[in-house]
Formats: sequence, C-alpha cells, structure tokens
Amino acid sequence: MEITMKIGTLLKVRVTTTEDMLGTASANPEIQREFIASKGPDAKSIEEEVEAVGADGVFEKQMTVFPRVDGKPIMWDYQWKGFFKDACSALRKISDTESSKIKAFKKEIDGNIFIVERAIPIQFEGEMGICQRPLRASTAQGERVALAASESIPAGAVMEFTVWCMSNSHLKAVKEWLSYGALRGIGQWRNASKGRFCYEILEETSLKEAA
Repeated sequence: MEITMKIGTLLKVRVTTTEDMLGTASANPEIQREFIASKGPDAKSIEEEVEAVGADGVFEKQMTVFPRVDGKPIMWDYQWKGFFKDACSALRKISDTESSKIKAFKKEIDGNIFIVERAIPIQFEGEMGICQRPLRASTAQGERVALAASESIPAGAVMEFTVWCMSNSHLKAVKEWLSYGALRGIGQWRNASKGRFCYEILEETSLKEAA
C-alpha cells in the first residue's frame, strides 16, 4: 500500500508467537474462492489469494493451511484487521478500556485503520506440523463429531508489519488489541490458546511531522 496521505501515525510492529499458530485458509481452492468472494474484494484479489493457498492435492480438502507467497507461509493484511475486530468486540464490554470508547468499531477499523503490507511473511525455525482435534456439534440428528486438521507453525514465529492509524485517537486502542494477543491469539483454535503472541513497537512515525 502506498502512503499517499500525510494523516495519522504509522506503527511498525513485531509480533512473536508464544504458542503454536494454526492456519485458517481452506486447502480446497473452490471453498477458498467462495470465502474470499464473500468478503467482497475484486477479481484480481480473489485469484491472488486462491493461488497463494497452493492447494495442489498435497493437503486434504478439510484441512486449513497457511497461504504462501514464493513457497513461504504468510498472513494477509485482512487477517490482522479481523483480529483487531475480535479483540475490540471483547474488550469494549469492559469499562475503562480504550475499546469501550469506540462506537461502531467495525466501521472504524475498516475505514480508518489499515495494515500497510498486503502479505506478511511468517518467519520461524523448525518444521511446520499438523494439529488434529475433534470437533463436536449438536444437530437435529444428534451429536456429531468430526476430525479437524490444520497446518501448525511452532511458537517463536515472528511477523513484522505496519499499522496505519489515520486518527491518532486510535493508537492506544491498537496497542490494547495487540496486548490482548497474549490472552487470545490469532488463527484457528484460539479458544485452546493457539496463536497467542507478544508484541513490541519498533517504530512510531507521525505522518504529519514526517511530511
């Protein structure tokens, strides 16, 4: 993303996972295509993201995986915006949090807070694994149990990206959401503590002062 307006502040963030992180993209290219289309991007974005999944029959269709660019696992910008919404939704119910001060928080995050990088590389040591777990659901036909599987990247993975807050009033909230990552992570199976992370601000740049 090109920074064309000298508005707000850029936060250069480094995230380090403290628990295994699980992939969220379907390895089935048709399912992935339908999901991305439901989010309403343009056709070029759909093809780009379907291609990045790299589903070539290596993975089972039910498995969730990490998208890849040049063979390396990544996270897309919108996944972090989704994390911000999830964190804000939970924290706004607690009085005296920065999140509780934001009305219509989804529109605020969609319209005024951006991740500058489109694709965010995931840097890690060791081998990627597979996490399998049972999924239980109550249906009209009774209890159903299925086996879910996801690609898993070990704890200690590092991601660096830039958050553009067009309003400086959102800076404290973004830091609050990132702090929440130590309790509720990103990726699949967050309720089981997967994807938890800590963060640090590497650089904070006022676009107005840099102009």
